[in-house]
Amino acid sequence: MSKKPNIVLLGVDSLSADHMSCYGYDQLTTPHIDRFAQSGTLFESVYSAHIPTTPAYGSMLTGMDCFNTGIVALRHRGGLREGVKTLPEILREEGYDTVCVGFGGNAGGRGFDVYHSYAGWGSWNEGRSPKAENLNRVTLPEIDRLAGQDQPFFLFLRHMDPHAPYLPPAPYERMFYHGNESDPNNRSMDAVMSFKPFRDFFASWMPPGISDKDYVIAQYDGAVAYMDAAIQSIFTALETHGIMDETIVVLNGDHGESLYDNECWFDHHGLYDTNLHVPLIIRYPGAVPAGKRVKGFTQHMDLTPTLLELAGIDAGIAFDGQSLLPMIRGEVTSHASEIYLTECTWMRKHGWRTPQWKLIRALEPDFHFKPPVELYNLHTDPKENENLADAHPDVVEALTGRMEAHIASREKAAGLPNPMHHQGDWHGHRGVGPFKTSQQAYDTLHIGDPNAAARLQSKDE
Repeated sequence: MSKKPNIVLLGVDSLSADHMSCYGYDQLTTPHIDRFAQSGTLFESVYSAHIPTTPAYGSMLTGMDCFNTGIVALRHRGGLREGVKTLPEILREEGYDTVCVGFGGNAGGRGFDVYHSYAGWGSWNEGRSPKAENLNRVTLPEIDRLAGQDQPFFLFLRHMDPHAPYLPPAPYERMFYHGNESDPNNRSMDAVMSFKPFRDFFASWMPPGISDKDYVIAQYDGAVAYMDAAIQSIFTALETHGIMDETIVVLNGDHGESLYDNECWFDHHGLYDTNLHVPLIIRYPGAVPAGKRVKGFTQHMDLTPTLLELAGIDAGIAFDGQSLLPMIRGEVTSHASEIYLTECTWMRKHGWRTPQWKLIRALEPDFHFKPPVELYNLHTDPKENENLADAHPDVVEALTGRMEAHIASREKAAGLPNPMHHQGDWHGHRGVGPFKTSQQAYDTLHIGDPNAAARLQSKDE
């Protein structure tokens, strides 16, 4: 029996497909990934259904939706639900050496043989943050080790660029910006720096006196370009060892990023498409065609079934997701085009996305003082700036009915209640319970510095 293919999964945190040149962005942010995409298949309409990191990876690495993983929040209570098998657990049973870099084992990352960490945060006082190079210092020796053995391997890499703080090293910090970030006549950062829940965090890594939003957006783009260059070192290492073409190589984002969009400044909360639209590129010569672009809809839960089919592994599991190979082969045009959406880290909301409409319903008041119901026509308003909920109550009612029917169906199939309704003090403030007003949420929620942000993610993954 021939050796099974290796699998390398590049999970890039906070990478919005809309800021990648291979997805049509007007800045050349991802030249190396663009070339990688030309040798594989790029999926144009991939959506992160469960925001943010922990529920997204929980779905990506299990093939299950939130009803089966039980994970919808960054501060979720307990780990991945017992009885749900993860991709590393499945592959380990098939003889794979499984290695994880930069992610804990509490959610979808449960079951790796080896876990490695690296410095993936930073601050203005610490200087420019070489996150991707730090990851490479850990990863490249692992590739050397894994390539020298007979057994196949699964290597999962969680990249922390372009996750905030956006502090790309030179020359990337000025690659997309040539102005004066402290221009006193530019007031575009006034609202950002007066947003009390996040302003201390922003001040810890943005330049003192920052006034121009475009500078911060350019730092995000610079972090994407820096990450792109560092990822090329991973590709080169696989090529140097002669194993690139016998390895399934995947790049997937866990969620996108709101920059100056929808007043969810420079973070990844909100069920808007800036957060939901993520990249997915798969390269595996002979099984995955080169230069193909697939338009059909897909979600994170489709990745694990796809990888297992490519590797020739039947796990005997009824996944919630579906393999993407029929879409690649043109046998079906799309998987489910209507998607149940959840977020539960800085705001607790859920929603329903169709090709034309986006419905967002708040489960409690949020700290942005947004209305409890939002409706957007994605055809005429792709940036989701005009709330049509009051103008189209019939559409709100119809979409709400479809969402509730889906929830009831999934609760029955999973034999479990919707986890969105059972998160307790999801916001991290014990005993507070659901927020009763937006003002209470605004006054209660706060993130102070990158160290606090790092602790938040590390303890709750």
